[in-house]
Amino acid sequence: MAKAVGDRGESLVAQLLEANGWKILETQWRCRWGELDLIACDRQWLLFVEVKTRNNQNWDGDGVLAITPQKQIKLIKAASLFLSEHPELEKLACRFDVALVRHSHHESQFCLHGYIEQAFIPR
Repeated sequence: MAKAVGDRGESLVAQLLEANGWKILETQWRCRWGELDLIACDRQWLLFVEVKTRNNQNWDGDGVLAITPQKQIKLIKAASLFLSEHPELEKLACRFDVALVRHSHHESQFCLHGYIEQAFIPR
């Protein structure tokens, strides 16, 4: 059940990115460091988007608190591995964004509640 909800949240964010001119390169890209929810690009940027889907009554700031320093390190390592497999994308500037999606259990509705560009910067 939780995976299906998360998948719907990621699908919503992917549709919104595409509607705003972004090309979705990968969804749920997995490696030994974990999963990159969405990877998108335009002519200048390569986005690694972490999507957090939560119900209205959550305990972690709609998912923001789940982006711990340890999670950030894993995302950066995964993105580095992705780039090593796609050297043609290395010319693009990279950005780590976080999309916050709210889900209403009663109405089965999903909406983008927040979008944080450059939510964290690799060190």
